[in-house]
Amino acid sequence: MTTTDQQASIDTEAFQVTRTLLVHAAPSTVWAALTRDDLIARWFGQEARLPDLRVGGEGTFGFDGYGQFAVRIEEYDEPSVFAFTWTNQAGAELRPDNATLVRFTLTPEGEGTVLAVVESGFERLGDGAQRAMADNRSGWTSELDELVAFVEGPGFPAGAPVEDVVRPADGPAA
Repeated sequence: MTTTDQQASIDTEAFQVTRTLLVHAAPSTVWAALTRDDLIARWFGQEARLPDLRVGGEGTFGFDGYGQFAVRIEEYDEPSVFAFTWTNQAGAELRPDNATLVRFTLTPEGEGTVLAVVESGFERLGDGAQRAMADNRSGWTSELDELVAFVEGPGFPAGAPVEDVVRPADGPAA
């Protein structure tokens, strides 16, 4: 039996935010929602640009009211592990003192996927670490709930090939 978290949690000693949940969708579907620009923007922020899906590839995530956040892919092992470093400051370049690492692990379970996210490296943020962990705990709780609603909902039909999922008419072009 899989243990799932109703919300993300903070480990203050490890400076991590974590959440594990069971998604009632195939790993390939969850993987696509985590890595395809047009699909990311339907659950995580409002804009995503990941033009180079490989380790070292860079891009941005955009959030209305917050701005653009630089992203660099650190791990890309389809369909089981996707990790990126991202800034905690809109418009800033990635630096060790302003970025954290987000690592998604996907594990098949029956017809679904156990999705675990661990965001680490908050200790490098100095005095802002505790606030950033609290903000991101709230963020991962709501954003992953949006991911589940998206991949399990009518916008992402169960069993449909990922390639057949279309972006909304007003959505950004990939």
